Order: sequence, then structure tokens, then C-alpha cells
Amino acid sequence: MKFGVGQSVKRTEDIRFVTGQGQYTDDLHFDGETFACFVRSPHGHAKINSIDISAAKDAPGVVDVLTYDDIRAFGANPMPLMAGVKSRDGSDTKTSPKQVLAHGRVTFIGEAVAMVVAETYAQAKDAAELVMVDYDPLDAVGTLEAAPRGPQIWESAPNNLSFDWQDGDEAGVKDAFAKAAHTVSLDVVENRVSAMPMETRNAIGVYDASADAYTIYVTSQGAGNIRGGLARMVLNIPQEKLRVITKDVGGGFGMKGFLYPEQPAVLIAAKKVGRPVRWSAERTESFLADDHGRDMITTGELALDKDGKILALRITGTANMGGYLSVYAPFIPTLAGSRIFGGVYRVPKAYANVKGYFSNSAPVDAYRGAGRPEAAYLMERLMDAAAAKTGIDRAEIRLRNLPAPAELPFANAWGLKYDSGDYPRLLVEGLKRGDRDGFAKRKADAAKRGKLRGFGFAYYVEITGAAGQEPAAIKFTDNGGIELWCGTQSNGQGHETSFAQLVAEKLGVPFESIQVKQGDTEWVNGGGTGGSRSLNMSGGALMLSSDEVIRKGKAAAGQVLQAGGKDVGFEVVEGVGKFAVAGTGQAITVGELAMTLKRDKLPGFEDGLDSDAMYQGKASTFPNGCHVCEVEVDPDTGKTEIVSYTVLDDFGRIINPMLVAGQVHGGVVQGLGQALLENMVYDETSGQLLTASFTDYAMPRASDMPDIDFKYEEIPCVTNDLGAKGCGEAGTVGALPAMMSAVADALGVLHVDMPATPERIWRALREKKAAA
Repeated sequence: MKFGVGQSVKRTEDIRFVTGQGQYTDDLHFDGETFACFVRSPHGHAKINSIDISAAKDAPGVVDVLTYDDIRAFGANPMPLMAGVKSRDGSDTKTSPKQVLAHGRVTFIGEAVAMVVAETYAQAKDAAELVMVDYDPLDAVGTLEAAPRGPQIWESAPNNLSFDWQDGDEAGVKDAFAKAAHTVSLDVVENRVSAMPMETRNAIGVYDASADAYTIYVTSQGAGNIRGGLARMVLNIPQEKLRVITKDVGGGFGMKGFLYPEQPAVLIAAKKVGRPVRWSAERTESFLADDHGRDMITTGELALDKDGKILALRITGTANMGGYLSVYAPFIPTLAGSRIFGGVYRVPKAYANVKGYFSNSAPVDAYRGAGRPEAAYLMERLMDAAAAKTGIDRAEIRLRNLPAPAELPFANAWGLKYDSGDYPRLLVEGLKRGDRDGFAKRKADAAKRGKLRGFGFAYYVEITGAAGQEPAAIKFTDNGGIELWCGTQSNGQGHETSFAQLVAEKLGVPFESIQVKQGDTEWVNGGGTGGSRSLNMSGGALMLSSDEVIRKGKAAAGQVLQAGGKDVGFEVVEGVGKFAVAGTGQAITVGELAMTLKRDKLPGFEDGLDSDAMYQGKASTFPNGCHVCEVEVDPDTGKTEIVSYTVLDDFGRIINPMLVAGQVHGGVVQGLGQALLENMVYDETSGQLLTASFTDYAMPRASDMPDIDFKYEEIPCVTNDLGAKGCGEAGTVGALPAMMSAVADALGVLHVDMPATPERIWRALREKKAAA
């Protein structure tokens, strides 16, 4: 079917983007609107003695200045934690009562202290300079390494420990290590990064006094998620009193999936001043106040028998939570990735212990992959180390530990069942596509040019989100169009195209007649986009809604076609869906029937064929595959060049190959950016951010990236009816270990930490030479 599932249909939404017709939050304007500028802390840790706003309130154009007193007068709660974890002593996560605007103390540089509302942004920014905050600087601890011994940030968290989480069979793992023929240990650092989407965070608050109701226009990864948390947990208002609208979104990468203080602030201000209040972050604010990602230090240990087969895995890690706990912060370094600690390998016993620490830095939460890149990176680096320790080839030791298709479904050490795949074959085929056999010649040729060439690879597994429920609806318009109402939110993934392909094929309706409606809580409240859940959950909900359209359509067609009690069936033939009366030749298309019901209003079909459904998540899916990376290193300068990159993925059933390739390319680039260039750095003793601009924070450019040779296999999963596994984060999951495997191979060392900057590589080579 043209435009159906499996076709590389060009993204329909791109027409408006490339012609300048996209509509982002910052494109919206309202009568009487005002502009907000936040006064932010210049200190990593300080006591607030007083805030003098008098000069700012008298400044030209200023409408009002808000502080914590205004937040308290409104009755707002502190920012919520939605995903705490239990410590191994049974205690709850030690929390951090972060207010919408700082009260009494600031815990990281860039924390919002006051909010100036003015007629123009320039006036608000000028007036913000006049807000006099009397700070008493306190001792600070800006890094994860120093957090346990640093000054205490929160009273409830001695030694800055927020949680001490564990899972697995500690005793069994200890016993396996005691009996092992080989053991290997490796310390790895997951460097802190920032999402840096093209569109910065923003929010516009509107208050309707006549209805005592609020509307917020905000860039996000799901209006429904924002509504629930913002209304009930922060503003203390009934959920039906808040409407959340998200227009086009210029990138999210996990970072836009959370609640932020600026969101309730603009709504509280809008009510106070009686006018719309808008805010859009400057790039420096993004560096300072966006939630960051990663920032872990982990020791991984493997126990193996004499043949290189894994006996046990032990993980001991620390994770940086920042100055206060973001919405899902404790979940990310623990439960989000722990379920796939060990990858897809046979790991009989496993144990993990992760401690989360507060520090005087921006909060840390989900970033593309959210715990799964960390898990894959650790395991794949351990597999390389195990190969070196045992003398077994890097590919061979993996093959000895990968379950064959006949062993599936296969339960890992955590009880998670991998349902589908062909891991050994994809590893072998991936290495073949990356031409491992020809690497020795390329390495020798590079040496003649004075370069060090390295070959790296990784076999990754991802786990997608499938928890809870997800609604969707299909609506037929008066002019013959079809609207798909979805609760997930495209951030560039191409939902408007892929969802339309699903329904066009299922119902046999014209692809071009379908419009995806998303980002408005008056349409549908869903779980948003995150964890590569959209295709599984929204796709599943749309399929159920389509089934309901067919069910209603059969009954309605029986009346319209005067079937006289004869069976009415539904079939899609040559791309056209028709309801037909058995044995009569009478038939009517979906579109014709929908228009007839709109016109004639048959009893019992007042809503026509409009249908909705709630999809219950069944089980996670497991994208997996082989990434192969080849690099050349200049030993004189330490500069690393990625000379080739090959990906072979298993994403299950593919809806749109072109969209999948785009997602993989983007994910790989973000992974390679972290591995090669990106690093958010805080001063240990002051909490000052040392990389607060693109001058110091190195974002990957096109010239840094290789061409990506991407291919896929379709091995459908059996945990959802679509057979699709998801692809949005998989590129990042595989890229980190593949890249650093290649770098270590080029240098001839066991391991080097990310990012592989020229200085770090140069020093590693000098240290190797000195140790020789």
C-alpha cells in the first residue's frame, strides 16, 4: 500500500518547517502580554539574607517583581519528586524541598531567586539587575567525587547522601567471584552533559479570572504529564482548571519531559498581574538551569569461568543528583538502567549498589537513553576488559555469552525476559559489515601516515517504556478528513507521519486525509514522549481506536446499506477500506460511511465513526544491535577522527525506514558527542559552572561526525501487536561503548574515560609511554 507501513514516506510535517510555517511556543503572542526575566543565583551555595526589590519595581516598564513571598501567598508547593527509590536499609529517598523561587538558600548557580515582569524583555532584564539580593556565601561542593566529604547541602541528607539503593543477589555474586577462574574490574566515568536543544525552554502563562482557570503554553514532551504534576502537585489547583498546550517542539532529548520552576512561576505571575506572562530562556540560562544528564562514576566487575563464560556481575556506583532532586532523578541511575545491567548476555548472578549524592550543581535527570546508555557503556567496556584478561578475542567472548534465538524468551539476572532477536547473528553480521577482517591492513596504512588506528564495537540492548495506559482517539471531520488525537508529543521524531501511516493502512483511508493532533490537554491527556514509548503506546492506542471504528462501522453500514440482517464485513483491498454486505456486492468505503453518518445522524451513531480507546501497556520491548566504530588518532596532538561508523539494528517491525534512519543518525551523533567532545564541568569548591557557553562546552559539528552506514533487521517482538520495538534512543545507547572501544584499541590501553578530548588522549599516550 502506498504510504502504508514499511514505506519511506517523507515527513508531512517538514513542509511547514522548511517553509517557516512551524509554530513554536515563542511564535505565540497575546494581547496585553508581559515579559519575564529571572534573577538567578551567582553562587553555588549561599544563604539569602534579604531581597530588596524596590529599585526594580520602580524601573521603567516594570509591572511587578515576584519573590518567594508571592509563591507562598499563592499557596504553591515545592517542586515534586515523582520517582524516589528505597535505600538498602529500607528508608525513603532523602528529598530536597526546592521552592518555585528560592527561599532562605540557593543550592546551585543559576537557581531562580526572583522574577521581574515588565512590558518588554529588555526592560525586565534591565530591572533584574536592580534586584538586590544579600547573599552569605556558604562552603560548596561542586562535583560528584567530592560530594560525600563536602559541606552538607540538605539537613535531611548527612554526607549529602540522598539514597543508597541496591538490587540483586549480593551473596550469590560474592560466591561466584570466589569460585571464578577469572575476574576483571573496571572504573568508568559517565561525563555530565547537557541536552542543548535548538529551542530553549519557555513558557507562557495565561489566567482567566472569570473562570478562575489557567492556560500554559510550553515546550514539552507531553502536555498531559505537565498538567498533572503542575496542577495537583505544585499549584494546588484542580486539574481541570489547568489547560496545557504544546505546539511544535524544537528538540527535547528527555530534558523537556520534566516540571521546572519557571512553569508555575509564569502562571502565578499571570494571575497576580492579570495579564499573560511569557518567558523564554537565553542560552546561558539553559546551561545553568536546564536539567543535565549522566554524571556517574561506576566500578564494574565480572566473574568468568575458565572458558570466558560469565558467572556474575557486580556494579558499585555513585550518581550526581545536583542541588535538588528533579522529577525522576533517583530513578535514572537505578531502576531505569538496572533492568538491563548485563546487556543481553547470559549473566546468572548480578548485584548492583548505587548511591545518589547531592552537590552544588544543576539537577540531573533523564537524557537520551536515561540509564540505558550508562548500562550498555559499562557492560561493553567490561566485555573488552574481560577479553584482554582471558586472552579471548573480543568478538568470541561475546559470542560465548550471547543466547541463541532458540533460548528465547530468555530471562536475565533481574528476571526481565528478552522475547525476540538473533544476537549472535547480528554481532557477526555487524562486524562483517564493518569489515573487521580488513582492519589490519587499514591499521598498517594508518601507521605509515603516523596515525594510530583503532577498531571498536559493541552489542547493545535497550529497554523501552511500556508502563501505564495511553489514550488515543480517531475523529472524522465534516470535510472528509481524519484527525488522530494523541497524548504523546513529537519532538522531531516524525509522529505525524508514522501514526498516519499506521491508521491509513489499518483503515484503508487516504494518507493525505489524516492529521495528527497532539499537545493539548483539551484533546487528550496522555503519558507524553519518553523512553522510546510512543510507537508502542500511542501506536497501540490508535490500533485499538481503529478496531473500534471498524466495529462501529460494521453496525452502521448494516443500516446504511440495508443489509437486512446479513453479515457486514470489513476489508482493505488495494489500499481502500470497505464495509461490504456478504453475498450482495453492496459496499461502502470508510470515508463515504463517515460522511453519510455526519449528514444523516442515524440513531445510535450521533458521533458517527468517531472512536477512542485506552491502551494498557503490556511489556517493554528490547531494541538491540551491533555498532562498529573505527578511529584514527594523531599521537602528536591527541586529536581523534572517526573514520567510519556502521550500525546493524533490530527494531522489530519498521513503520517508516527513513524516519528510523533519522532517529538512529541523531542518536549516534549525540552519543559520539558525549564520547568525543561534550563535558559539563563544575568547580569542586565553589560550584561555579566552568563550561557555561559554547566557547567552553564543545557541541559536535558536522565536520566531527562520520557518514553512518545504517542497516536494520526486522525481527518482530511478541509483546505488542505491532511487533515494533522502538528506535528513538538506541543510537545513543550503542554509540558510547563502540566509540570508546575504538579509542582504547587505537591507543593500545585497556580503557580511557570520556570525553576523548585531544588533551586526554595526549596524556593517556604519555602515561602509557612512561609506564613502558
